[in-house]
Formats: sequence, C-alpha cells, structure tokens
Amino acid sequence: MTGQSFKEVLNSGKFVVTSEIGPPKGTNIEKMCHHIDILKDKVDAINVTDHQSSVMRFPSIGGCLHVKEQGGEPILQMTCRDRNQMALQGELLLAYTRGIRNVLCLTGDSIVVGDHKQAADVFEFDSVQLLRAVHHMESGKDLGGNDLDGAVKFCAGAIVTPEAHPLEPQLIKFEKKVEAGAEFFQTQAVYDLDNFSKFMKHARQFRVKVLAGIVLLVSARMAKYMNENVPGIFVPKNLIDELASVPKGGALNKGIEIAGRMIAELKNSSVCDGVHIMAIGKEEVVPDILAAAGLSVDNTTHVPGSGGR
Repeated sequence: MTGQSFKEVLNSGKFVVTSEIGPPKGTNIEKMCHHIDILKDKVDAINVTDHQSSVMRFPSIGGCLHVKEQGGEPILQMTCRDRNQMALQGELLLAYTRGIRNVLCLTGDSIVVGDHKQAADVFEFDSVQLLRAVHHMESGKDLGGNDLDGAVKFCAGAIVTPEAHPLEPQLIKFEKKVEAGAEFFQTQAVYDLDNFSKFMKHARQFRVKVLAGIVLLVSARMAKYMNENVPGIFVPKNLIDELASVPKGGALNKGIEIAGRMIAELKNSSVCDGVHIMAIGKEEVVPDILAAAGLSVDNTTHVPGSGGR
C-alpha cells in the first residue's frame, strides 16, 4: 500500500498502532532522533509529548518536525496549560504549514506536579474547547471571527480514561469531545480488558476510532506505584504477581510479554480499533512488544518519507 496519512489509516479498517516519544530536557536530541528511527517504520504514527507531567522539555512541535524529517507520521500533542487561545491558534498554523496533519488535544497536567512550580497556569481553554477551536479554524476563520488567509485541516483526537472511578464523568466528557469533533481517542493505560470491553460498548455508539493505551510495565514496584499514585490506572493483582515472580533482571522481558499478550487479545477480539503503546523511556523495546503481539512491520501501512499529507 502506498503512503497513507494517519486519517486514511484510521479509516482503512486495519488494526492501528501508534506509539510516543518524550523529547529531551535540553538541546541534545540524539536519543529522541534514535527513537524516531526505531519507531517510524514500526507504527502508523508517533505522538510527541508536550511538557509531559508539567516538566519543561523540548517542544512537541519541534519533535514532530523531526518525525517528519526522518520519514515518520507525527501526532502533535497540544496542551492548554501553557498557552492562551492566540498562542494555540498560531502553533496550529505553524504545524499545518510544516505538513503536520494530526493533533491530540489535551487540557494538560497542573503546573504544581512538574518542575516549574513558580510558573503560571494558563488553562484559558480545556481539551473540549481546543477541539472546537481546531474545527472553527478549519472553516477559514480565527477565534476572533477574522478571515484566515489559508485554513487548516487536521485529524483531531483526544484522550479518555476507561478505568476512571467513577466512570460516568469520563463518559460525559468523552461524548463532549466527540461532539466537539474528536475523530480518534487514545486511552490512558488499560490493564483490565473485561472492564475496557464494557467501556467500548458505550464508545461504539459513536463514529470515532479508539486506540487502547498500553503502558509497558517494567517491574512489580512500578505497577504498585501506579496503582497508588496515578488516578485512572489500575493494574490487577495477577499482573503484579506475574511481574514479581520472575528472577531478578527478568521483569522487563515479562513486561514486554504482558504488553504483547494484551495487544494480541485486543486485536483478536476486535474490541477496539488499535493500540497506543507508551514505553516511557524504553522506546527501543516497542518492536519487541509488537513481535510478542504477533504483529510484524508489515502491520503498518505508512511508507517512509511519505509523512502526513
């Protein structure tokens, strides 16, 4: 299959695979570029995180430009934490002129959880308002009602947390994001596939694509930490016990095996439209996860150098 945009891949009916990279804290982009090279031919698109966990880093749009230059298909992550509506619109214009056609709209973590606690939160918009802004700009107008000399056209997405408790507020916001124009969702980490299937019964009422979030577990300690400290994530005890049972030094391989097994189950059950793999600093093992899932390089349809049209 010749080069397809991410939107075309989403609508092709194939099992979609995305992953993500975290930009560096500084100007040394060697590791980031290495991770892009590893992922660009293995997945259908690559997210670039936007000051994740409110930690100041190289910007998402800069990382997306490198994804493009290296022949991958980027997804620009854009949070509302750091920008007012003028800055958000300006960055969308820049992204479009540089061939970036996919944007994940996020509200963003609070400044207080990051490394610049003295900085000011903006939050003029939330993710729903940003989605609306994207589609308003596609009409050829800015948010002030002025004509744009050249409109934008994005494949816009958002996130959802299927394992939130209670779930009802998430379902309400999910529907608001759909109404605001979200075409795809990448979920927060899911580990209880039965529970995720229940969420998907609700999601299937809407014409959107849902990619299940798979976070690589590298130890039983990490799994316990997420259960205790990360809202909306629950790692079942049987998975923690499985990680704890392996000999010293074997937890990473077990985590790869678990992630691959979950992806294979999701694909075989056709419960969702694909997966979003978050290896969090260990992007080099994503091909191993795909191999453990029984997915080859041929699973992706992106052609190197085609970028996003």
